[in-house]
Amino acid sequence: MTVPQGKRRPPRPVSEMRDVYDFLEDVRLRPGMYAVHSSVMHLHSILLGFDLAVQIHGTAGATLFDDDGAFGEWLRHQINGQYGSLIWGYAIELEAKDRGVPAMDLFFELLDKFRAETAR
Repeated sequence: MTVPQGKRRPPRPVSEMRDVYDFLEDVRLRPGMYAVHSSVMHLHSILLGFDLAVQIHGTAGATLFDDDGAFGEWLRHQINGQYGSLIWGYAIELEAKDRGVPAMDLFFELLDKFRAETAR
């Protein structure tokens, strides 16, 4: 879930972020600052760019948010494969619409679950 306005801390400088999850915690605080209209599809594009940079520069870290990456594969099982081969950002937006919840809130709910299940 996104963070209510009164409980927000200032965003961190990029130099203080250790990984993509640190970045996503800043997105959680201010989704509209990073993704136009708090769109999961815009966030999807940012995360694909991150994964591409990791691959090009050979830095440590898995490509989690590539559509065939760990998050996308995990997500297919969470939403019962209902959206087939759709990219995960669009699948989350459709699922959120079906559930009647904000898509960005659903993304963070799913991300938290993904991290809890894959941290083992």
